[in-house]
Formats: sequence, structure tokens, C-alpha cells
Amino acid sequence: MQRWRGLEDIPQDWGRSVVTIGSYDGVHRGHQLIIRHAVDRARELGVPCVVVTFDPHPSEVVRPGSHPPLLAPHHRRAELMAELGVDATLILPFTTEFSKLSPADFVVKVLVDKLHAKAVVEGPNFRFGHKAAGNVDFLVEQGRVYDFEVEVVDLFVCGEAGGGEPFSSTLTRRLVAEGDVEGAGEILGRPHRVEGVVVRGAQRGRELGFPTANVETLPHTAIPADGVYAGWLHAAGEAMPAAISVGTNPQFDGTERTVEAYAIDRVGLDLYGLHVAVDFLAFVRGQAKFESLDGLLEQMAVDVKRCRELVAEAGSR
Repeated sequence: MQRWRGLEDIPQDWGRSVVTIGSYDGVHRGHQLIIRHAVDRARELGVPCVVVTFDPHPSEVVRPGSHPPLLAPHHRRAELMAELGVDATLILPFTTEFSKLSPADFVVKVLVDKLHAKAVVEGPNFRFGHKAAGNVDFLVEQGRVYDFEVEVVDLFVCGEAGGGEPFSSTLTRRLVAEGDVEGAGEILGRPHRVEGVVVRGAQRGRELGFPTANVETLPHTAIPADGVYAGWLHAAGEAMPAAISVGTNPQFDGTERTVEAYAIDRVGLDLYGLHVAVDFLAFVRGQAKFESLDGLLEQMAVDVKRCRELVAEAGSR
């Protein structure tokens, strides 16, 4: 899959294409409906499918300081989109100047002049252009002028997550923040993932017999609520069952919030400096401070046993 950053990266000889536009943070099951429809339409028309997204999140430019926690970094979104059959992703740098583009100018500069859109696929609530003044109806009008189709796909999938609310990135972020990683996983169609580089911490886990990978997470990452979780640690091409701790280590009066993953039953791992991913499968318990170190060790043994069971159950489904 081709990846472009900015309009100038698009090949000069790029022909017609099917386009869909959005932040698509998390590429959740609602997003997948739209993207799959765009891919299918592109195959029918015999042209590539392009996803257009933005960096940073538009809200950070329009309302500085309001950047939402991200469910997936851009490289992860690109991987997920490639799995759905997308041929190219275009990341548009979202600047103050860009935010002032009128909907009509956006259509001409992006969809017509650069991507030569043959069809545009969006959800019913799609908004674009300065002050989000453009909508699907306006896009349909522009399509008549510039010879592209507009197809609207209902992205509102519902399930048990969030008490039956329609699936959305906003709902997913809320569930992650509450520690409901199983609900978030239902919306995403896979476990919520946190990525970063393994850095040296206090190394207390090693001293206690449970060496952990201390993950320095990427900026604006959506991190689950404090507690212990079952999941997987992905490193060097391998997915290892893991017991994951999120929090400040109250047993040792810590103040810095960390994400640490213990690769269950693995000995001698050296992951320092590696970029790793942590998948959150299920919540096990909240963060706690114990009366003694022995009490903590006993609970850690129980936690690891429970995490091992949960990962094994997931693997057998």
C-alpha cells in the first residue's frame, strides 16, 4: 500500500480513484463498513481506493489542547486499512491554514485536482471544510459538477458495548478510559493496542521475579484505567501472553503512570530499546496497595495465573 504525507507526495500521473475521508481513529467496525464499501466500489470501477486522513487530529488545531486520546497511531491505522484492501493512504497535515479551506476549495484541491475522484464514500454524518460547513448533501452537489459519485454508508453498528450505544471512536475512548477493554475490543473487532519503546524503569519487577517491559507510550495514546489486565506483548515478531499493569505503583509510592507488561513464563528476555505493542484482552483487577511485600507477591502470582487462563481461553475460541 502506498502512503503519502501531503498533497505533494501524490504521484503526478495518479489517475481516477475511489476516495473516503475521515480521522478513522481506531478503524473500528463502523469505519470498516465504510472502508470495505470503498474498496469494493474501487474494484468494481477498476481503480485504486484511497483513504484520506489528518495529522494532527483536527480538534487540536481548531481547539488547541483538546487533542483526544488516540486509539491507534497513523502507521497502525495504515496497517489495518491495508488489511481491508486499501491501495493508498493520504495523511494531510492539518494546519491552521488548511483548516480555513472552504468545503468547495477542499473538493477542488484534494478530490478533483489531486486524487481525481471517481467516487467518494462517506458516512451520513460526514463534515468537512472550514467550520465543518460541508456535508454529504454539498458533496453530492459538487459530484454533479466535477463528475464523481457520492455513496453514503450507514456506519452505526451497535452491540453490547456501552450499553447498546452506536459504535464510535468517542465511545471506544470512554470504555478504554474506564478500563472496559472487552467492550472496546467489541467495537474495534480486536483488542485495544498500546505501542511504544521499552525503557528502563526501577526494575522492581525483575527483583520480585516478574520482570516487566516498561513501555514508553506514544504521545496522546488512549491508555486504559489503572489496574491489571490480561493480554499480549508483541515484540520482535512474536505475540507473548502477558500480565499487564497500568498505574503509578502505589506499593512503592510511585507518582508516574506507567504501562508494564510481564511476558508470562518467559525467561531472559531483553527488550530494551525495542518498539513493542501491548494488546489489552480483559480487565483482571484494580490497582491496590498491600500491607506487605509478601502480600503483593502472592497477589501477583494469582494475577499471572488468571491472565494465563484468560489468554488461553481467548486462544481457544
